[in-house]
Amino acid sequence: MTDPVADLLTRIRNGILARKESVDCPTSTFKKRLAEILVEEGYLTGVVESKGTGPQGVLSLSIRWDAQNRPAISGIRRVSKPGQRAYCHAEKLKKVRGGLGVAIVTTSKGVMTDRQARKLGVGGEVVCEIW
Repeated sequence: MTDPVADLLTRIRNGILARKESVDCPTSTFKKRLAEILVEEGYLTGVVESKGTGPQGVLSLSIRWDAQNRPAISGIRRVSKPGQRAYCHAEKLKKVRGGLGVAIVTTSKGVMTDRQARKLGVGGEVVCEIW
């Protein structure tokens, strides 16, 4: 697999389209941190890491649904791709959907949301956008 982050985002998107309660994916520290940010922002309800049958663990993501049975995530998009990386300075980080969404940025101070990066004044690679 050449792009594990795109695989994670696609699994979440497919889980929403299939009306699943949770989705499983291979784990890594980056994907776990990305999922934790989604929990902090209210897009997922929980993240559980467990041992898998192979050398890699399994990350189980619980998708958040509202009272009308609609998902909290209405859109998810990969911005920086392996073939075309997208870097941005702190002052040039755009708001996603006018501030209604969130962008996840990898910076020298760790993985964080675009709001946190603007507040700290650090830029980095814009991994994805969720709204």
